[in-house]
Amino acid sequence: MKTITVLTPTGTLGYGFGAEALKRGMSLDPDVIAVDAGSTDPGPHYLGSGEPLVSRFSMKRELRDLIRASRRAGIPVIVGSAGGAGSHRHVEWTADIVREIAAEEGLRFRLGCVLADIDRERARRAIRAGEVRDFEAGADFSEAALDETVELVAQMGHEPLAAALDGGADVVIAGRACDDSTIAAFPIWCGADPGLSIHMGKILECGAFSAEPFAMDVMLGTVDRSGFVLEPGSLGRRASVTSVAAHSLYEREDPFRQAGPGHELDLRNCRFEQVTERQVRVSGSHFMPTSDYWIKLEGARLAGYRSISVAGVRCPTMIGRIDGILEEARAKAEAYFAPERLQIVFHVYGRDGVMRALEPTREIRSHELGLVIEVVARDQELAHGACHFVSGSLLHYSYPGQFNTAGNLAFPYSPSEIDAGPVYEFSAYHLMKVDSATECFPVHFEDL
Repeated sequence: MKTITVLTPTGTLGYGFGAEALKRGMSLDPDVIAVDAGSTDPGPHYLGSGEPLVSRFSMKRELRDLIRASRRAGIPVIVGSAGGAGSHRHVEWTADIVREIAAEEGLRFRLGCVLADIDRERARRAIRAGEVRDFEAGADFSEAALDETVELVAQMGHEPLAAALDGGADVVIAGRACDDSTIAAFPIWCGADPGLSIHMGKILECGAFSAEPFAMDVMLGTVDRSGFVLEPGSLGRRASVTSVAAHSLYEREDPFRQAGPGHELDLRNCRFEQVTERQVRVSGSHFMPTSDYWIKLEGARLAGYRSISVAGVRCPTMIGRIDGILEEARAKAEAYFAPERLQIVFHVYGRDGVMRALEPTREIRSHELGLVIEVVARDQELAHGACHFVSGSLLHYSYPGQFNTAGNLAFPYSPSEIDAGPVYEFSAYHLMKVDSATECFPVHFEDL
């Protein structure tokens, strides 16, 4: 097997990368450009709404650069988790941008789109057969939850991406995909060891986050028979044993085991070696196929509509009584709007706005607080009205020791309430057993 070099331009397509880093990376003759474009990190909103994670401007600018580079070099481009959440709407949105680029640049190539949407009846059969199990949801995925789900996708492994390459795709736009599988697909398709390829994909998935200094930027990995070598595209960065090993542990509960669609990686015998000042070699990753093939389901359902109000608190006596004041404002709103159900959340920045209940430092030492009032209700009108009621109650709230009667809150915006639209929550975060790795992920081809 010849060595296979993967160029990953950034951690999330649309988040940017350096032009010089890409130019230098392409000078190293990569065999493929592979990049992740999505995650569940931003929550279920993008899956439920179908809105893209990044702007169309950013996506088109970066795809244009990558497609131009790939066509000049005669190598494929693979994009996983298109549009952020990887539903059919995101795949089509991204594919439409690719079509525009092809027309504007006068390029001819084969486009392959891999869908990750799960048929409802297929999921229902799996639920009834006991072939859906909890992953991180904390509850079973029932048929009732399935009926409430507005979008349902699953993470594909490398096999559906390889099927797109089998069909001659020069540009692959895939729906929801396991991050490391997006990057590992081409090397595995070429015959590289799957354990090494997937481990390399795990480290490359965030671009140059495995380099020093870390950034959303270009990173390259070259896999051979016994290991892989990592190197940043930019000469202003370097890969070190520390940076690469640290990112190998990124988002992992177990340092020695990494599970994915249809497999587990055994990393107990991994070695990290500094090859040059800027390169690190990794070896010892072992691929273990599982007896059954399970894919991770991700589903979103509508939970209501949200309105928020952003305000500041500067009065020291109000700051000293903030907990009791907020709870009384909550109780007053709930009583006023009963029997409507409201979800009222106060985000108090300067105390625990970031860590909330996990914040170990509970004492307020700031002379001012930032307050975000959040209300979720069954419709937008009710959420807006309740949010305004809460902010108005706090604005004119009377409490012992008060000196200022002209207003307790300072609002940076007018109107003080901002409608944030529909709120989605995960209805599915489960594993589903499938008959094959490609069963649920059809590929569609188009010659541009």
